[in-house]
Amino acid sequence: MAEPGQQLLRSFVEVAAGSHFPIQNLPFGVFRRRGSPPQAPRPGVAIRDFALDLATVADAGLFDGPALSGSPCFHQETLNMFLGMGRPAWREARATLQKILSADEPVLRDNEALRNKCLIPMSDIEMVLPITVGGYTDFFCSVHHARNCGFIFRGPQTPVNPNWFYLPIGYNGRASSIVVSGTDVIRPRGQGHPTGNSAPYFGPSQKLDFELEMAAIVGPGNELGKPIDINDAEEHIFGLTLMNDWSARDIQAWETIPLGPFLGKSFSTTISPWIVTLDALKPFMCEAPKQEPEPLPYLAEKNHINYDIPLEVLIKPKDQNVALIVTKTNFKHLYWTVTQQLTHHTINGCNMRPGDIFATGTLSGPEPDSLGCLLELTWNGQKEIPVGNLTRKFLEDGDEVILTGCCKGEGYNIGFGTCTGKVLPALP
Repeated sequence: MAEPGQQLLRSFVEVAAGSHFPIQNLPFGVFRRRGSPPQAPRPGVAIRDFALDLATVADAGLFDGPALSGSPCFHQETLNMFLGMGRPAWREARATLQKILSADEPVLRDNEALRNKCLIPMSDIEMVLPITVGGYTDFFCSVHHARNCGFIFRGPQTPVNPNWFYLPIGYNGRASSIVVSGTDVIRPRGQGHPTGNSAPYFGPSQKLDFELEMAAIVGPGNELGKPIDINDAEEHIFGLTLMNDWSARDIQAWETIPLGPFLGKSFSTTISPWIVTLDALKPFMCEAPKQEPEPLPYLAEKNHINYDIPLEVLIKPKDQNVALIVTKTNFKHLYWTVTQQLTHHTINGCNMRPGDIFATGTLSGPEPDSLGCLLELTWNGQKEIPVGNLTRKFLEDGDEVILTGCCKGEGYNIGFGTCTGKVLPALP
């Protein structure tokens, strides 16, 4: 259901109906102008195929509200300062930007010099990581993914461990290897399961996989020792990005017991460059899956909601001109919501900081063609899936993986763009 008035918004920047980035969206990112010498990164928002330079907007005095007037937050090289200012600043920024970009507001529309200074064609910029990531946590919150993994590795007796239905399972990932979309991924090397009585295999991963996830970006966060209440958790989540949490299944399977994933996951994690705010996603809120048994009181939320975000994964094989869809699913299937994930993360007093990331885990749906990784789609390599006139069990060198997601509104979209990465051969 569209938010009242959103479908009526119109910008002087004419946006085609299929665009991911209309005036209703305005996702935040950080970009650098192409050219020499290299320029410092600066915050922006996306509209159509332009980046609106927020430092220039600030210099023009257009952020004149109580939270942002005189603030240096848009003269930083990351969004962390802005994230730490909280929802009043986020909403003030969004309202100001929608106003100055609207079709009936002359401040940019009729000022050609300022307009050209503010609106930069995306062909003239490169996107960089929008935040300094201090901490990264990966959850395991899709019941369909959890059940399928249980069947593959443990058999049908207890595919999902009993604790899974009482708390969002997660582990601390590696923040240093989070990269922005478009960054190549070098095939990792590591140990794999021994064959018979031999020593463990060592070499390039033979089971390299993608994982279709979404990542939540933390806003103000909390002090050490002071948990975030479940009904306040939304105030601490700025927005969402697409995420490919690349996985080396053979390395992961051999190392995981007893402490969990390590080298099979820490070599690369890719996020899309534009952060779509929860305010932009509000028209696409939907009821989250019913939880049985009922969550413990600290996880019982008044508004148990997800977002209706259709998601796709495409693979473009080496030397092929076309990327082909290998799976389609939806964020709405997520069992543990992002607010429950954040609350559980802090219930022991763990402090979260602006720019921290926590991810959903692989987002799989209930249907065979809605599974969020090759591990599930090929049942751990027991079968092949078609990729055009080719087949795949796991990723091959030269494969480019493309994640995309886009909400369909009444006359407009709220999209995430793409999250891409190409597999390069392992180092010798």
